[in-house]
Amino acid sequence: MCDDPLLPETVARALTDYRDLRDQHGVCWGEEPLSYVVQAWATVFLDRSHDYWATGMRQLAERLPGASEDEIDDRMGEVDVDRVVRDALGGEALTSLPALRLRPSAVTLEARARVVLGDEPGRTWLLLDSSRDEPVTVLVDGDAYEVPPRGAKIVGVRREVVADGAPVDLAPLTRRAEAAAVRLRAGFPCRWSVTSAGGQGWYPEGAPPKVDGHGRAYFHGDDLVVAVPAEPITVTVTRGMEYAESEVALTPAAGGETLVELTPERLYDAAAHGWYGGDMHVHLNWMGEEPAAPGLAAAAQHGEDLHVLNLVAGNVASARVYDREALEHWLGRDLPWSDGRHLARIGVEYRNDLVGHVGAFGLRGLPERFHTGFSGDADWPPNAVACEKLHEMGAVLGYGHPFHLPVSDTDPPEAAVRRGRNCSAREIVADAALGLIDTLDVLNHSSISATAAVYRRLIGAGNRLTVTAGTDAVLSFCHRGTSSGPPGWERVYARVDGPLTAESFAEAILMGRTFATTGPWLDLTVNGHAPGDTLDLAPGEHVEITVTSVGPEVETLEIRTADGVVAQGPPGRLTATLTAGEPTYVVAVATGGPHPRSFHGSGAYAHTSPVYLNVAGTRVARPEDVRWCLDWLDRLEEVLRESGVFATKDQYDDHVALYDRARQVYRARLG
Repeated sequence: MCDDPLLPETVARALTDYRDLRDQHGVCWGEEPLSYVVQAWATVFLDRSHDYWATGMRQLAERLPGASEDEIDDRMGEVDVDRVVRDALGGEALTSLPALRLRPSAVTLEARARVVLGDEPGRTWLLLDSSRDEPVTVLVDGDAYEVPPRGAKIVGVRREVVADGAPVDLAPLTRRAEAAAVRLRAGFPCRWSVTSAGGQGWYPEGAPPKVDGHGRAYFHGDDLVVAVPAEPITVTVTRGMEYAESEVALTPAAGGETLVELTPERLYDAAAHGWYGGDMHVHLNWMGEEPAAPGLAAAAQHGEDLHVLNLVAGNVASARVYDREALEHWLGRDLPWSDGRHLARIGVEYRNDLVGHVGAFGLRGLPERFHTGFSGDADWPPNAVACEKLHEMGAVLGYGHPFHLPVSDTDPPEAAVRRGRNCSAREIVADAALGLIDTLDVLNHSSISATAAVYRRLIGAGNRLTVTAGTDAVLSFCHRGTSSGPPGWERVYARVDGPLTAESFAEAILMGRTFATTGPWLDLTVNGHAPGDTLDLAPGEHVEITVTSVGPEVETLEIRTADGVVAQGPPGRLTATLTAGEPTYVVAVATGGPHPRSFHGSGAYAHTSPVYLNVAGTRVARPEDVRWCLDWLDRLEEVLRESGVFATKDQYDDHVALYDRARQVYRARLG
């Protein structure tokens, strides 16, 4: 029996199984090659500067002449992924991926030397890149790999490579350096980054070699010893979005240990004012380079000072549900590293790639079903069925990573509701009308602006939904953009009455007392009332609106109602006076360009939940937004007919019946 409270026996066995899957199948753990599974492998090597999707689309267009863009998009799981990586790199050789160029008359190794300490050969990935018109076989550590004509293959190498019958000199892959050590101390758990020339990262023994959304190495803890070269290095420390970064450059002495005491400056203290920040969508294990134990989540949560962590169990592309064992063991209980300031729970991501993924927080029962529509299963029943049962089990429910395509405030629903299985939250328009969903992750790893535009349509149409945030960080990934970044790089802050508990945090979310952010603090009051409140006004009555922000990344503040932007200004403080006419809502938005504190590619962003303004006893239900939702449901029926998988017509009809129930609600709001 295991004595580690963070690693009970069933969870330890599952972790062993995950390592076996990784060792046998690689990064994707043997999952079916859906488009995002294949992309996961490619993006271990590529970052934002390398356009994986466009490169893959071009490759398939060459292979499938005459195919439409939609058909090509549907078949992105069929790309030659190693060749896509090669082509997306455009001839660039990375420190993490040197290239062996197999030219018609020569073999050359292109590499950025990686600094190593000691004499042990280090394993690295190697891109075999052929420009020859015939297949070529390369021996790597004694194993034969055939590279197709003008093709590519990525392999792991430790000791030797033989090409064209001759050994390849691997000396350019590494550069030996004298060893030193640094001891890192802040006085409390933090996120650290230790880098040397070229951005190479250095880690404590046993820490996974993780990089964040900016490609920078990081790890968590305090009073840690890190082996480093006796060369110039940079040490950076921070602690999540409530802190700034502190940095020091030094050259540690060879053979010795240098103490680095560094403390990040606090920008704001949300918990001191009753606000607690949470990440509602984090995976412990979901493919990746290094299966993650619960202790890694504990270190990350405390190192980021993330008040609430919602780990979710879920499948990838098959029936296997990762971290189900942890869910069963800790169901309905705080995880062992929780304390008065940090709360961790494990819930569920209920997944259907056609109508959306639903996250559950505060779950008190074990679901009978975790997903639909995978491995040939039907897209049935509708998500609404799962939502009803999860609500019965006490869960707060929200759609995650909702929308991926550009959608503006004036676009019709067709801009978001397109054919294909792209994990968009298509069913939310029905579920929101029927009270089956509580939140929307307006802040997510995909399109924040598109999700915000849809969100404002939904609340303008009379739906009461809370703004939340979910990063979809995956602790088992080490190098995959924001997925391998720290949990909590986006957060939903909720104003909690009394001590922080799962129940008090859930209540604050359900009451709408939230804002979501990539870093900035954002405060909204309407006549002194905060998000989640409702003001009952008489026609012609005036209200005073005040928005304040904290954070160096903010460039613009906005005050919005159902009719659009009513005031805009620079960061710090923005005010406006509004005269009550039609029922409406008020939200605040803060934006800014790319910034080191923001890991999202679009830059800094924060968005509040609404303050609702009832007028003459009537709630907001803007006819334009209600009709927009009705048009959405019409389009959704078409998408299911085009892209859905159903065993019987009755299964499709169940979806249509759900939409008809929602239509009745929306039509009643038109009055």
